[in-house]
Amino acid sequence: MFLEVSQLAVHYAGRSKLAVEGVSFSLPAGEIGVLIGPSGCGKTTLLRAVAGLERAQAGSISLAKQVVSSSTVQVPAESRRIGMVFQDYALFPHLNSAQNVAFGLTHLPPSQRAQRVNEVLELVGLGNVHKRFPHELSGGQQQRVALARALAPQPRLLLLDEPFSNLDVDLRERLAHEVRAILKAAGATALFVTHDQLEAFAIGDRIGVMHEGHLHQWDDAYALYHRPATRFVADFIGHGVFTHARIQQHSQGVVVHTSLGDLEDLQECPLPSAYPGGLCDVLLRADDIVHDDHAPVKAQILRKAFRGSEFLYTLRLSSGETVVAHVPSHHDHALGEWIGIRPEVDHVVTFPREVAAAAPLADAH
Repeated sequence: MFLEVSQLAVHYAGRSKLAVEGVSFSLPAGEIGVLIGPSGCGKTTLLRAVAGLERAQAGSISLAKQVVSSSTVQVPAESRRIGMVFQDYALFPHLNSAQNVAFGLTHLPPSQRAQRVNEVLELVGLGNVHKRFPHELSGGQQQRVALARALAPQPRLLLLDEPFSNLDVDLRERLAHEVRAILKAAGATALFVTHDQLEAFAIGDRIGVMHEGHLHQWDDAYALYHRPATRFVADFIGHGVFTHARIQQHSQGVVVHTSLGDLEDLQECPLPSAYPGGLCDVLLRADDIVHDDHAPVKAQILRKAFRGSEFLYTLRLSSGETVVAHVPSHHDHALGEWIGIRPEVDHVVTFPREVAAAAPLADAH
């Protein structure tokens, strides 16, 4: 593994809680890792610790098998060969694009410097902006110049701190895909911080979900969505609800009884003995609920959000429980209308029962 973080703890003076506590993960060379979580969760502090801008109180950070941070070691930031891209781009307004990119290349002879500037501007798709100043570029172009400047010295690791947060929402996901392609073409190893799930899914090979200084899960996007390790990850990623359920063992296998009906033919379902009396909460994603006019279970539409190709319906069952469902947008039902729904669940995700179950999860986008 190229980047290894082991049981890292970072503490700010004057605060009772650790900003980062017991965090461990690893990132292979050439892969893109993403840290995601709500504001104040510790993701930027963790990024700054990797950069060498914050000291580790415990644990360690290693780059290419070299310990660069621990309770006794602190390799200076400028000696780590790390590139950084910030959310405000930090371009020099009085320098044109080529001069900005060349800023970290003063160790090269002029001819090699010019060649490297040309290479990285071509890499980011801006081979024609050499003489243009930052104020003459769009936000997306400025961000790519900042990326080119960070890549120019060929850093061992690239760190990106919410680099798209100042851009329009529509541009963010597209630029995330473009930046992923650029980083892959450059063979770069990168660690990226964002609060936006779509950005994280678009750019990351591995994604870490953080909350209150702890790393809850470090995995690919599919696993975070379908196999969340903690209730917080299940809550934070995607749309869904927790609903009360009871797991029972039958001769044909395990059945999960819910207010929407029985869930059967399940992959990786825990046995009833995993919970007292088999009582638990089941995560139901919006894509686990199918609109079916002929289904015996009916639900009333409380809210609807138009998403172009689909609606996100928030629905209330006769029991009072709430679920959410993605429904093709040509099924345009009125608020208050009752529609038929049925569960269609492949991955059963269960957690210990909580009293306040079946409340809609927050939309984390």
